[in-house]
Amino acid sequence: MNTLFEQNGCNFEIQGDYQLPCIATKRQNELHIGVWANRHRQYLKQHHRIKYYNLLTSERLYPYLADIEEDAGAMFSQLVKSLAEKEIVTEKLKADNPILWVRKMNNIRNRAMEIVNSEVIFV
Repeated sequence: MNTLFEQNGCNFEIQGDYQLPCIATKRQNELHIGVWANRHRQYLKQHHRIKYYNLLTSERLYPYLADIEEDAGAMFSQLVKSLAEKEIVTEKLKADNPILWVRKMNNIRNRAMEIVNSEVIFV
């Protein structure tokens, strides 16, 4: 007598004393998961386990993380650009006083990173 699993064309694999079903996931596209998406994935894994495992088991985790990566990257770039314009951090300053330019740009990047972390990553 075949089980419903076997009637749908699936097989069992014998491992030791157990018969385990041979299950494969759907083929997924290659998605770029960068630093922002990895931070969010770690946050979900540690603080929102149910959401993380629901996304993982429904095979929506990596498309979700790719969207987070895109949104966070765009927000970070836009924030750095707008803060640099607001504080008049230009190429002229870079040529005249490179140490001051580096100090200001590091400050701007750190502030933009904190904003992105609080608004996109750790929510």
